[in-house]
Amino acid sequence: MPFVRIDALRADGERLGALGRAVHDALIETIGIPPDDHFQVLVGHDGVNSTLRHGTYFGVQRDDGIVYVAITLRAGRTDEQKQALYRRIAELAWEYAGTEPRNVFVTLTENQSIDGSLGNGVAQYVASPDGPETT
Repeated sequence: MPFVRIDALRADGERLGALGRAVHDALIETIGIPPDDHFQVLVGHDGVNSTLRHGTYFGVQRDDGIVYVAITLRAGRTDEQKQALYRRIAELAWEYAGTEPRNVFVTLTENQSIDGSLGNGVAQYVASPDGPETT
């Protein structure tokens, strides 16, 4: 159950939607999440009342096209899967939303099965290691 938060500067609903699709499609393609496992918070910042800050850390020349993607998901993916995920998010953000790959900043936070409830006050992955209960 990846939980995704995307923050983008001066992004309208169309661009936010495109970025959300890019991340979701990349998660499906690279780590095999089910297509209906779709939990996202998409936030646009106007640059006045709320904004995003960025620097040139590691020599990456970011600008106001910056997009922060924070993904929380259960632990267990290989380093190769994570690298493929980051690369695919950057590719699809460019293709779907016109966001330059240099402006795609991704963080991944891993948790354990007990660390989330998908509703009804139940930790579904603990109740059923393969996923939510169907009954």
